[in-house]
Amino acid sequence: QVQLVESGGGLVQPGGSLRLSCAASGFPFSDFYMSWVKRVPGKGFELVSAIWPAGRDTFYDASVKGRFTISRDNVKNELYLQMDNLRPEDSALYLCARGFKSGYTVGPPRGQGTQVTVSS
Repeated sequence: QVQLVESGGGLVQPGGSLRLSCAASGFPFSDFYMSWVKRVPGKGFELVSAIWPAGRDTFYDASVKGRFTISRDNVKNELYLQMDNLRPEDSALYLCARGFKSGYTVGPPRGQGTQVTVSS
């Protein structure tokens, strides 16, 4: 079955960086759009970034554009999110989500998530 396992979260000071990873299994990874979403209490799941199956095209929410970079390794079946110049408002549970072969979604399926906390 589909498995998505995130890692790389933690506590970081404002202006710092983190690199999130998502290990995928149970489906043909290179065929699917993939996304990073965040869960904010009281607001549900919000799309942060998405990447097309071949990895050449990407989407970013306006709040992270220029600071975050999404990428994927279709040989290792892994998804990444490089987070730079982090702000306190970026604090959330970050999850990777599998989309469709034709487009991205906020899932499901999703992983369990990795917590990002930005605080001084």
